[in-house]
Amino acid sequence: MRDSLNKMMGRTRYVVCRIFIHLAGADVAPILGSLNVTARDAIAADGDLEILGEGLVNVCQTLLQYDEYWTSAANEGDVFWSEGEAGDYVNDLFTDSAQRYLSEPDFSSGSVNDTNQPLSIPVTRNVIVMLTAAFTGEIPELESDLSNIQALKEGLKALINLHYKHKLKAIQVHFSPAQLGDELTNDQLLQHYPELIPL
Repeated sequence: MRDSLNKMMGRTRYVVCRIFIHLAGADVAPILGSLNVTARDAIAADGDLEILGEGLVNVCQTLLQYDEYWTSAANEGDVFWSEGEAGDYVNDLFTDSAQRYLSEPDFSSGSVNDTNQPLSIPVTRNVIVMLTAAFTGEIPELESDLSNIQALKEGLKALINLHYKHKLKAIQVHFSPAQLGDELTNDQLLQHYPELIPL
């Protein structure tokens, strides 16, 4: 009822959603390279929504290519009729995602000539990607349960389309582990990502 009333009054409908995707297997580590490139570009973009959107498209396309490794997923979100309230919720989700285990990349270290670096690094078998987006309008593909593979694919494609339709208002991408060499164990996965539902 309130939804209809707000629409009749011409108010803008803001949707904020967050999608968790857990990829598992011996071959998931390379996705971290793609995610780190996107993270570097996002930092350099300094909030430019067009560049952030291109990064989101790249991440979604990479995830779609790795769909055989999807193990579990979860999503959450809410609808707002106030841009300020939607922005507050985006900030809350950002803070929560950033505090998750190993989800902050460290771009300050990692010199190629560092002699203390081990010659071999452990390769994680688990990668979590957290996508948060705020947009205007109604997108049923993102406003439903995404805990099955087909729905998740449709949700990722809908995020890509939102970028090209210029409807995205905020974009965040977090991932864990945030850098090659860090490992996300099954126990850490259960502890820090309890909302995941097996696909």
